[in-house]
Amino acid sequence: MGGKKQKAREIECSVLGNDRPESSVPGEIVPSTEFYDYKAKYLDEGSQLIIPAKLSKAETKRVQQLAIAAFQAVDCSGLARVDFLMDPKNRKIYLNEINTMPGFTSISMYPKLWAASGLPYPKLIERLIQLGLERHAEKMKNQYTR
Repeated sequence: MGGKKQKAREIECSVLGNDRPESSVPGEIVPSTEFYDYKAKYLDEGSQLIIPAKLSKAETKRVQQLAIAAFQAVDCSGLARVDFLMDPKNRKIYLNEINTMPGFTSISMYPKLWAASGLPYPKLIERLIQLGLERHAEKMKNQYTR
């Protein structure tokens, strides 16, 4: 490639649930600048969201499994967006971060990934309310003594 370095691909996956979390289809962010910073995310029009990400079936399944495993490893509940980096040469997937309170605006990846997975925004809100009520009921069952 004439010495030109390829940047890692930014893959994101939404997770929804409490004890039995589910994952959305993965999406990919192609930043308009070298870094996906505040300006690229909110001010520039050039960044692209590719939903679903252009991955093989096996890669898609792997991202979804890793997203759920990460969610469970840190005992998340309700929602999270799990971000990955993919090496463009060997296509190896690396966990980058878990966003336990991801963006939830009309331009945010979290609800867009669920919409692409067949769960529209109003149903997503209903599901999150159900999950919150379930988690609250579970906590109310716990009794503590001194």
